[in-house]
Amino acid sequence: MKILIINGPNLNMLGLREPGIYGSRSFDDFLVELRKNYKQVDIIYHQSNSEGAIIDIIQQFGLECDGIIINAGAYTHTSVAIADALRSVSSPAVEVHLSNVFTRESYRHHSFLSPVVNGIIGGFGLDSYRLALEALLNIL
Repeated sequence: MKILIINGPNLNMLGLREPGIYGSRSFDDFLVELRKNYKQVDIIYHQSNSEGAIIDIIQQFGLECDGIIINAGAYTHTSVAIADALRSVSSPAVEVHLSNVFTRESYRHHSFLSPVVNGIIGGFGLDSYRLALEALLNIL
């Protein structure tokens, strides 16, 4: 089973960026643990600060992987193009947020991705990714 995890802009700075909101652990460290705990899953990981690169990743892997976990960062609230890319592939997808976006600035309350994904998980820090993986495993 292949699951694609996509992280958007600034998520390469996890562990350093606003630790009060995003935590003090890097995604790379978390990914090692996730792969160790889910050996039965081939976890493919990509991070990009570029909207076009995220679309390319979705198009490249979205037809061949079993599921997508996406944290598009700020593009969640701005990108019709990423939503269209997710809509164009057959893989089920889960939108992930580290923080509870509804307790933050009002512009974070809208998601262009939510209408095209199977579910949304947020507010649990890095554990949101594990919960998304469990959700995908339950529907596959």
